[in-house]
Amino acid sequence: MRPAPEPVIKVVIADDDEMVRDGFAAILGAQPDMEVVGLADDGVTALQTVRAGTPDVVVMDVRMPRLDGIEATRRLLAAPGAPKILVVTTFEHDSYVYDALMAGAHGFLLKRSGAAQLVSAVRALAHLDVVLFPESIRDLVDSRPARGRTLPRLTEREQEVLRLLARGMTNAEIAAELFLGVETVKSHVATLLAKLSARDRTQAVIAAYESGFVD
Repeated sequence: MRPAPEPVIKVVIADDDEMVRDGFAAILGAQPDMEVVGLADDGVTALQTVRAGTPDVVVMDVRMPRLDGIEATRRLLAAPGAPKILVVTTFEHDSYVYDALMAGAHGFLLKRSGAAQLVSAVRALAHLDVVLFPESIRDLVDSRPARGRTLPRLTEREQEVLRLLARGMTNAEIAAELFLGVETVKSHVATLLAKLSARDRTQAVIAAYESGFVD
């Protein structure tokens, strides 16, 4: 008996640069497990397109007219059943990216990244509980003025989990590393997010870097 095929990942691409937008659409639309369900050239149109297409992942430019990717991300994630947001930018240390991640975006990618990296990023966001490119998040945090953030008191196990989150590990990988069950890891992650007042794993990793907990 053949295994059931993976569900198709529905994607919306929002970018005011037509060449970038069409290029991303061509790359992702050529994948057998992906379908581009909408294109948008500004933040307002992005909101409308997402609501009409109910995508799994939105590839979102952070700098767009009418409504930038930060506010578009914030509005999308305020609604139930929100998609995963992959923000894209030209500049690695773009302050807009940091603000988008703090608004809840799930990861970011440079526009100069290769096609394989774009495809891998969209698949990771659609299927995995993972922080995308944590080393880039570290560099982004390091480029900003020192914030002197202090972490709340964490148990030894929570500290171990946070360090592994900052390495970009999934729940299953953390479970294997610490010889724990996946459900136990999920419980630790949920507790960490609550203690750190973090919306998601990416914000938890930012807190870890800003506080100097991981270096």
